[in-house]
Amino acid sequence: MKKRMTTAILSLALLAAGCSSSAGTGTSTGEAPKTGGGGSEKKAEQPAAAKVSSEPVELVVFSSSGDSLESFNERFGNAIAKKFPNYKINYIRNEKGKTLPELLAAGQVIDIYFDSIRVFIGSLQYDMQLDMDDLVKSHNVDLSNLEPTALDGMRKLSGGKLWGIPVTNSNMALYYNKDIFNKFGVPLPKDGMTWDEVLDLSKKLTRFEDGKQFLGLGVATTQMLSMTQQSLPIVDPKSGKSSLSDDRWKKMYSTLYEEPAKPQGYREYMKTIKGNIPNVDEFHNKQNLGMLVYLSSYFQVNAKELKGVNWDMVSVPTFKDMPGVGVQPYPGYFSVTKQSKHKDDAMEVIKYLISDEVQMQLSKTGTMSALKTDAVKKAFGEQSEYKDHNLKAVYFNKFAEMSQKTKYDNALQDAYFAPMKQVASGDVDINTALRQAEEVANKKLDEEKKK
Repeated sequence: MKKRMTTAILSLALLAAGCSSSAGTGTSTGEAPKTGGGGSEKKAEQPAAAKVSSEPVELVVFSSSGDSLESFNERFGNAIAKKFPNYKINYIRNEKGKTLPELLAAGQVIDIYFDSIRVFIGSLQYDMQLDMDDLVKSHNVDLSNLEPTALDGMRKLSGGKLWGIPVTNSNMALYYNKDIFNKFGVPLPKDGMTWDEVLDLSKKLTRFEDGKQFLGLGVATTQMLSMTQQSLPIVDPKSGKSSLSDDRWKKMYSTLYEEPAKPQGYREYMKTIKGNIPNVDEFHNKQNLGMLVYLSSYFQVNAKELKGVNWDMVSVPTFKDMPGVGVQPYPGYFSVTKQSKHKDDAMEVIKYLISDEVQMQLSKTGTMSALKTDAVKKAFGEQSEYKDHNLKAVYFNKFAEMSQKTKYDNALQDAYFAPMKQVASGDVDINTALRQAEEVANKKLDEEKKK
């Protein structure tokens, strides 16, 4: 997403037709939902009734994601405006002069904060978090229909509290260029393949022909670090140190980054792109990359760039000893902040965003739903311009359990990225690369803990 950012008021165009009931058992019309019934012996335990305003209310929504106003409106803003005409939504994008620390220092009150799990972790230092469990109870919000791994991931991060509710989700898929496969007479990938099978295809595609270097496989780096199939934490929960001594990291680096680069020509090509791992530029611009493991949202976010590519997708490869286990979910969490003076109104908005109505529309247009509902999953991509592609591949595998995240994870990313490039380029053997990375990570971790 582009980084040109603005502060604006959401438009009133429609995203979802009609107004059905929201997730949970209460109403979502802007009026306070009725608290649950039950016996008299339970009434004393019920939280105070939600105080939802029927008067005009301004809610400030902020995200560090870089999500444009247009994109925000298409996915969320238009639906909110239709459902709650008395809410004035002021969406603020992260940009120079309006970063999260700058806004908070200036006294800007933020009512709803949303970001992907990786970026969400970076906000923990600002003490905005509110345990939303009481709001969930008072608004009769049903969380049981949410994807459990995404919800459990937040519980792990917050020590059992509820600092955010997943509204969107994402995982990874294997995208492939049909023309490259056909050019070299290699069978097309299929759902359910293992990494070993995909590496075999990669070897057959990595070759120099017609004055052009073709590459078999590229695997996303930033996202994979947060979504490892082995559910590897960055910081070991027991030792409080880097987890890189775990042999499963070695297996991951070797399989995803070292092995694809071994065929002749791959490492030579890497030198021309500053030692980086071949990625989206090679796939949709240069079109010399046969396969790319990337986010499931790729076909939606980069829809224009993919128009010139004869592509399709299959499920992300799995490890032979972990059949059917894909990557971890990559949810987008929405949170009512501690500082908000309109917590009930903000909660009503989030409650509506996880309703079947909104989630169905998100799914149809190609955004993975936060719900586990089969009907919502089945509708995935129905209204996408790429609906004739194998989009259902994103649901072929089950989600891996979300690893324990910490507020230090983002600070250690560079140390964990280094071995990816080193073993792919062949500059450093994998054991040395991991040992050096572990030393760097632990040093950085000590520095962060002293802050």
